[in-house]
Amino acid sequence: MREYLFILIQTLLPQHFVTRAFGWLANCRQVYFKNYAIRRFMKKHRVELSEAVQKQPEDYLSFNDFFIRHIDMQLRPIANGINDIACPVDGCIAQLGKINQDKLLQAKKHSFSLPALLGDDRVLAQEFHDGEFITLYLAPHNYHRVHMPITGKLQKTIYVPGKLFSVNKITTDHVQDLYSRNERLICLFDTKAGPLAVILVGAMIVGSMQTVWMQHPIRASEPKIETFDAGMVIEKGQELGYFKLGSTVILLFAKGNAEWQENMQNDLPVQVGQQLGKFFSRN
Repeated sequence: MREYLFILIQTLLPQHFVTRAFGWLANCRQVYFKNYAIRRFMKKHRVELSEAVQKQPEDYLSFNDFFIRHIDMQLRPIANGINDIACPVDGCIAQLGKINQDKLLQAKKHSFSLPALLGDDRVLAQEFHDGEFITLYLAPHNYHRVHMPITGKLQKTIYVPGKLFSVNKITTDHVQDLYSRNERLICLFDTKAGPLAVILVGAMIVGSMQTVWMQHPIRASEPKIETFDAGMVIEKGQELGYFKLGSTVILLFAKGNAEWQENMQNDLPVQVGQQLGKFFSRN
């Protein structure tokens, strides 16, 4: 009953207004407020700053500054095998496995559509039919910057506006087509493993999804496509972007181009740089 009430409240709330309001508060630089907010959050979610570059709440200009904190990347060695797939985030595995034609598993009772996830682009979806996917959930206490799993040349981004349901276990278990309903940014790369999609999924009170090539977060009521003819190259392990508050990253590989390690399973905690699997060179 509590789970359905939680989902009902999210359905009835003005999700985008609540998110914008929280984003405004999170950017507040009033010293007493931001220090209080950071300390309360750290206590509630058991956040440790021992790995962070800035180790005291007072070191951060705002709550958002704290939330997208940098960590000492020497503590996150990047899987260095030529064909290793490195984990792009700190978080846990929500689901992984094969894409069943054009269906991905969301939870035990739910699958969702690959074309819908990719903004109803059926031509693009064909590239990933029967491929491999992994869904990685970032909890509030996690480090929230996203890194490249393998080296890739940026080809195109697709911003898809949508809902902002939370993406925790309750909603993934009960809200059908969650990832293809929520706001998301699809980043498409050309790699030695063929096409790679890195998908940043928005969620309730996620203030923005920012990438290293964007000057400002995208806010639009219609889908927005941007192509990159020059093809920015981002090396494996380099930062791709960040979330302001927790969310989800989905990786897509084409059929026969990747495999996950046998010990990878649902709910397993993972860290940036950890080996998730292997890819097979295609070019």
